[in-house]
Amino acid sequence: MPVAQLELTYRRLARAALGTAVVFAVSGALLGTWVSRLPATRDRLHASPAELGLALLAPGVGSLVSMPSTGWLCRRFGSRATVAAFALPCCVAVFGMSVVPSLATLAVALFVWGMLFGAWDVSMNVQGSAVEQRAGRAWMPRYHASWSAGGIAGAAAGGLAARAAVPVPLHFALAAGVGVVLVAGALRFYIPDRETGPPAESGKRGAWSTVLTRRVVAIGLITLCGVTVEGAAADWLALYLVDERRSGEALGAVGYAVFAFAMAAGRFVGTPIMERLGRHGAVRAGGLVIAAGVAVTVFGPGLPLAYLGTVLWALGVCLIFPAAMSAAGESPGRPTDAIAAVSAVGYAGILTGPPVIGILADHVGIGRALLVLFVLAAAICAFAPAVRVRQ
Repeated sequence: MPVAQLELTYRRLARAALGTAVVFAVSGALLGTWVSRLPATRDRLHASPAELGLALLAPGVGSLVSMPSTGWLCRRFGSRATVAAFALPCCVAVFGMSVVPSLATLAVALFVWGMLFGAWDVSMNVQGSAVEQRAGRAWMPRYHASWSAGGIAGAAAGGLAARAAVPVPLHFALAAGVGVVLVAGALRFYIPDRETGPPAESGKRGAWSTVLTRRVVAIGLITLCGVTVEGAAADWLALYLVDERRSGEALGAVGYAVFAFAMAAGRFVGTPIMERLGRHGAVRAGGLVIAAGVAVTVFGPGLPLAYLGTVLWALGVCLIFPAAMSAAGESPGRPTDAIAAVSAVGYAGILTGPPVIGILADHVGIGRALLVLFVLAAAICAFAPAVRVRQ
């Protein structure tokens, strides 16, 4: 291929990578926006913690409903059309959650939003996988770094909006408008990835058996463990620091902020790490660092060491999900369905992880309950060869 054509192709891929990163960032920002105004939503609907907790299960269930079929949609129509079909309505739907009149309607709205969000998640990872494979670079960590950065930005903007007493409907309407504009602009840079061969059978056991190979199942288990480890920090780290380290609420919140920033930073530098250690080497190292981080967080004397453990915990888990998405995207035959299946298994960890740790914490305390993460870290190390790069 002539040098000029190579440069043109690389520029095209670079623009596609930028567009993919923007779509990831908007997804993270939208989630951060919603979470940042949860207290105001709870107060407006006069919901108890238990009632709100039940309602917050709805988006996870909605995501699990939509994810398995998203792979077929990406194969049939391409990831650009699929992202457009789900991301743009998802941005608009967040406004609807700010004006629902009751907790029951909020749960319904969250279920629909979760369906849109889950399909958006799968389809943007399909595009990310296509771009990095054509570029021959491990770019997936940077996309997920953009998601993390978007989440931090959305939460920070939400905090400022709450401090300035901006009404939630106005805040969410502005966020929806910005999200629609950014996603629509980014989609112009997407590369075609629709499969042009004969359509695979859908809905038949034999068809799915070609997707759920032992390798894909192992990748799914890695994803389940990684998402559970990450979710444990989101749900329990601040409570652990407050209840068992006596940090106070402000310093407890700082603990999770440290985790979020460290995870974003780790993902931004993840590409050279993966290219140097290999994808499986980076995942295995991540499992070891997770174990070290949890150990320092739980057993290290003093709050500064707990924060150091939090940083290690975040750096260990930061590349697990991106590596799993890249590996699933290399599955022969139906990579889009493999990405959908692995994503769905990961989201199952969001639903099952927090209650399991909560039940353990009721009996032994949060700190000891977090030690179950050692088992998950060991499983990540054991299954790491499944994500080895395949040509």
